[in-house]
Amino acid sequence: MSVAVVFDSAGTLLNTYRVAKDIRNRKLLPGIETTTLTFSSPDRVLIVLPVHSKDLMATPGDLLLSEYLIRHHIGFGVSCTRKITTAEEIGDVLYTDSRTQVGDLQECIRNVWTVCSQESVVTLNSGAIINMAQKEIEFAITAGGWPFDGAKEAITALHRMGVPTFIASGDRVTKLEKMADHLGIPRDRVYGVATPTVKAQIVNDLRQEYDKVLMVGDGINDLCAMQNADIAILTIQQPGNRPEDLYKAADYVVKSVGEVVTIVEGLVRPEQNLRS
Repeated sequence: MSVAVVFDSAGTLLNTYRVAKDIRNRKLLPGIETTTLTFSSPDRVLIVLPVHSKDLMATPGDLLLSEYLIRHHIGFGVSCTRKITTAEEIGDVLYTDSRTQVGDLQECIRNVWTVCSQESVVTLNSGAIINMAQKEIEFAITAGGWPFDGAKEAITALHRMGVPTFIASGDRVTKLEKMADHLGIPRDRVYGVATPTVKAQIVNDLRQEYDKVLMVGDGINDLCAMQNADIAILTIQQPGNRPEDLYKAADYVVKSVGEVVTIVEGLVRPEQNLRS
């Protein structure tokens, strides 16, 4: 039996800390779950920005973020949204926003770096939650992630069984590739800036190639992919509350990414024993 495993990144392979800046109320929201925050309103769109934290930190904080993005020809990727929205519509709001400053993202970056600066391998991603009804950036976002204990060992164990692993995540590809290199996942199996619909399609495509496809996720943006998978695994290694729909969709609920290896062994080992 051929088996493939698709992992979400943040909260699944990576211990992730996120912070949001409520722009209207000028309030920092440390430890927030950004996908849940996005899904709490049908008008919100979570985007990721391909910007380097060092470049942002070197920019005057009072500069409008929209002006910074236009000046440096910076695009965006849609990470999560509940309804169909075109890139042009999102861009119309993002590049004309007159409230959010670079300093709002700088504040988020400083907060995240304070939390994860002691980790040896860290990825930082910044972005925003745009409210399409209000036509403004509602939250500035930064997330920092580092591998869970046992994540690299789990990937190695799966590869030794001949089971390919994939990453499908809403994070930026360049950041994911850095972490994939550390974990030992080939770059051509990394899918970044993947919306819930794209994650589900990745699982569907892999099911045409493998007998069993497992989806391992931890957030509401993984729900569609989990529902499309042959086996859905919900990992609760990352602290926080999760919607009941995730538990209903899960065939397994695990407290450590390492438990995925045991589940896969139950699929692969009996067949290997028969062949031997």
